[in-house]
Amino acid sequence: MASTTVDAVIAAPREVVYRLFAERESISPYLPVQIKLTKPGLTEREGVGAQHLIGVGPLGVTEEITKLVPGERLEYKIVKGAPVKRHVGVVTFTDAANGTLVSYTMESEPSLPVPSKILEFGLRNLISQFIRGAQKAVR
Repeated sequence: MASTTVDAVIAAPREVVYRLFAERESISPYLPVQIKLTKPGLTEREGVGAQHLIGVGPLGVTEEITKLVPGERLEYKIVKGAPVKRHVGVVTFTDAANGTLVSYTMESEPSLPVPSKILEFGLRNLISQFIRGAQKAVR
């Protein structure tokens, strides 16, 4: 299993930054991939149980929101489209001097043998794309 965490400050209030990540489709215009809601959440459109396709056109991975703590934490897992036994993401949000500190962790256990260093590099790049997308969105 590989795991990596990226910490970054985004120059916007915590509620704004949290919404960009929790309302997954809202960050899509700022990413090189699209995010589309494919199944609404159990009690809210983009709440726990919501599934999103992340990719290009019909190709991509489907993630499911597993936990939301408004303004503080978002957790999800990949449920389809990736050769993984397990993949989870955890994003936390805290106030920082110049905005919001985002701590984004991905853990992945591939179905195929992939060296940990290569997988960690890939995870770091994925996280960085989301961080850069949020930074662009708040400009």
